[in-house]
Amino acid sequence: MRESVREAVRELIVEADGGSRGNPGPAGYGSVVIDAATGETLAEAAEYIGVATNNVAEYKGLVAGLKAAHDLDPTASIRVRMDSKLVVEQMSGRWKIKHPDMKPLAAEAARIFPPAQVTYEWIPRAQNKHADRLANEAMDAGKRGERWSASDSTAELDAGAARNVAARAQQVPPAEPSPQAPQAPQAPQAPQAPPVGWAAPADLGAPATFVLLRHGETALTPQKRFSGSGGSDPALSEVGREQAERAAAAFAARGTIQAIVSSPLKRCQETARAVAARLGLDVRVDDGLRETDFGSWEGLTFGEVRSRQPEELNAWLASPEAAPPGGESFAAVAERVSAARDRLTAEYAGRTVLLVTHVTPIKTLIRLALGAPPESLFRMELSAASVSAVAYYADGNASVRLLNDTSHLR
Repeated sequence: MRESVREAVRELIVEADGGSRGNPGPAGYGSVVIDAATGETLAEAAEYIGVATNNVAEYKGLVAGLKAAHDLDPTASIRVRMDSKLVVEQMSGRWKIKHPDMKPLAAEAARIFPPAQVTYEWIPRAQNKHADRLANEAMDAGKRGERWSASDSTAELDAGAARNVAARAQQVPPAEPSPQAPQAPQAPQAPQAPPVGWAAPADLGAPATFVLLRHGETALTPQKRFSGSGGSDPALSEVGREQAERAAAAFAARGTIQAIVSSPLKRCQETARAVAARLGLDVRVDDGLRETDFGSWEGLTFGEVRSRQPEELNAWLASPEAAPPGGESFAAVAERVSAARDRLTAEYAGRTVLLVTHVTPIKTLIRLALGAPPESLFRMELSAASVSAVAYYADGNASVRLLNDTSHLR
C-alpha cells in the first residue's frame, strides 16, 4: 500500500514599512523576509521613491517584501506583519480602497501570491523596527543622492539592539512574551462596548490624530449670528485673516501637521489655505466637515430667533432630532460627521491631520470621543480660530487631548 507523503509548507514572515518626510514628501520603503521557524533574516529590500505619501510608501514596501518572498519560495505560506492599520485592513478585505494612488499598488500586491497563501497581521510600530530602519536608510540615501545598499545597511543590527534594550528594560528575555500576572476567575459578564481611557488595552496602535481648527472670524462671528452651510457663505474678515495667519505660524513652528482637510465653505478654505501656504501642503475638501444648515435662522441672532419662532427654538434646544425650519438637525450632522470621522481615521491612521471646520462639527467630534450626550454641545465654548485635538483609534477608542486653545492668538 502506497502512502503519499506531503512536505510541510514553509512559512515566511514579511515585515514592511514606509515613510514620508512631509506626507507627501521625500519617501522610502523597507521590507524584510524572515524564516518563521528560525527567525533568520532571509532578504532585505529598501528604496527611495521620491515624493510620495506615507501610505503609498507603505504599499510599495509591502509589494517589495512579497516579491522578495516569492523569489525565495513561491509555494510558501506568507504572514505579513505591518504597523499600518490601513494597509492591513485594506489587504484583508475589511476596508475599502478608495485612494487612486493605492488601488494599483494593492492590486499588484494581491497578484504576487494566491490570496489563500497570505495572511495579514497588524503589529505595533515598536515591533516593526527592522523594516522602519530600512525605510529610513533608504530616505537618507535618497537625500544624499545615492541608492540604498544592502552591504552598508545596519538596520538588522540596530533593530536587534533596540529589541534587546527593550527586553532588558522589561527584565524578560528578547523575543519572549511578557509574563502575565495570574488573575482570579471572574463570573461571566454580558458583552460590553470597547473599553476606553485607562481601562483600554495598553497598545491600540497608532491613532489618527485630528487637530481641529475652527475657522477665523467673519463679519457675522462677533455678532453671534447663526452662520451655517445654508446661508451666504461669508468670507473671513480682516480679523479672521489675521487669526488664520497666527494659527499658520503656530503650526509651522510645531511641525507636526502632515495633511490638511477642510470644510468646503469659504471661511474654512481661506483659513486652511493660510496654513497650507506655510506648511507646503495641499488642502483636501471633505463635505462631511461643513457646518449645520440652520435653514431660515441663517444670519439671525439667538434673540431674533427667540422673538420670531420661540416654539421652534425650544424644540430645537430640547431634542437633537429637531431641525430649524428648512434646516438640518444635530442628529443629522452627527451622522454626517461620524461618517467623515470614520473615513479619515482609516485613511490617516498613525498620522496627524489638521481638520479646518466649524463649531458644530468640532463639538460633535469632541462629544462622540467623550461618549457625551447631545446636550453637551451647548456646554462647550469654541472661539474663532481655536484649536482642539482628538486621537481616534481604529477599534473605536478615542482620546481628547485639547479643547479651545487660543494661546496662538495672543
